[in-house]
Amino acid sequence: MNLFLEILLISFGINTLFFVYAFIRKTDVVTDLSYSLSFLIAVLYLYLLHAEKALLQTVLLSVVSLWALRLGAYLLSRILATKVDHRFDDKRDSFVRFGTFWLLQATAVWIILLPVTFAMGQIGLQINYPFLLIGLGISLFGLIYETVADYQKNTFKKKHPKKLITSGVWAYSRHPNYFGEILVWWGIFVMVLPALKGVDFLVVLGPVFITLLLLFVSGVNLLEKSWKEKYGNEAYYQTYVRQTSLFIPWKKRT
Repeated sequence: MNLFLEILLISFGINTLFFVYAFIRKTDVVTDLSYSLSFLIAVLYLYLLHAEKALLQTVLLSVVSLWALRLGAYLLSRILATKVDHRFDDKRDSFVRFGTFWLLQATAVWIILLPVTFAMGQIGLQINYPFLLIGLGISLFGLIYETVADYQKNTFKKKHPKKLITSGVWAYSRHPNYFGEILVWWGIFVMVLPALKGVDFLVVLGPVFITLLLLFVSGVNLLEKSWKEKYGNEAYYQTYVRQTSLFIPWKKRT
């Protein structure tokens, strides 16, 4: 069976199981957990059953596993504290609407993993050390950056639950966690890049997809609308939006 198809089936299988549980129990606790778990199980499957255990493949396993464990732990702790994810208030009781979300999530996992799936299936993979080191540096920086952003936000919210964080790395970007997230996947693509030929370059759809998704669909776009509704009349929020870069960290505008 084609390796890309195998990962697609694994992603759909995991998300279908979690969807059935979440729909029956009417719970949001496992929704985000299933996302990171899908990546972790898929990359372990690729590495243990298909990879030659070459250096690049081992590095990819390590990066994706670290990312998945970090994200899964963070999202699980957050949902256990809040108990509910209001994104699903209009979907949780509808089999079709709720199921559509899980269908899209399973598809997203498959697309984002395209570069990793390709690399794990290669035989005699030659290592290009400059690309490996540059890509690894980008991914690790992104992972650390989003971890710091989430930690700062979580710490701030415990003290000021009704305010928007504008300090720390959030003083230079309104969405530093998403910036770091995107760097992780572009770094992975850079590591895989030297092995691509011809049609293989289509795996760039992975980092392109997560970039477009976070910027225009489920991440930045939704939060900006939510923040405007919550804090739009607050003077500090208006100043924050006017002075702070939307996405790429940058110095404050005057």
